[in-house]
Amino acid sequence: MHPFRKAVEDRDTVAIEALLADNVVFTSPVAYKPYPGKPITAAILRGVLRVFEDFRYLREIADPAGRDHALVFEATVAGKRLTGCDFLHFDAEGKIDEFMVMVRPLSAATALAEAMGAQFDRIQSEAIAASTDAQ
Repeated sequence: MHPFRKAVEDRDTVAIEALLADNVVFTSPVAYKPYPGKPITAAILRGVLRVFEDFRYLREIADPAGRDHALVFEATVAGKRLTGCDFLHFDAEGKIDEFMVMVRPLSAATALAEAMGAQFDRIQSEAIAASTDAQ
């Protein structure tokens, strides 16, 4: 089992954050603009853990070199069942430097956008606090 999968399944936010590169870029399934940086990415992932219900990974797909990994998952958001995939790219140090999520169907993606939108003030506050603590 991949360490990121284990951290997510254990809901271990400290371990999840430790796997992120400082320069990680998070690409959301519901936002146009990517989010650069570890503080905002970690805060978004904590938000996702708060809004996803019945989350489970179904399978892992990895390239032979280990630099790219896909984790297929299922979850429920606001009563809508979704299927998605976390696409991870790892830098030379083994940290996640690119993190892209895709989800389907559209009705579940819309429910996710609404649920995460409701979390976004908290997410931004957490990211700002983490950035300030890092300085």
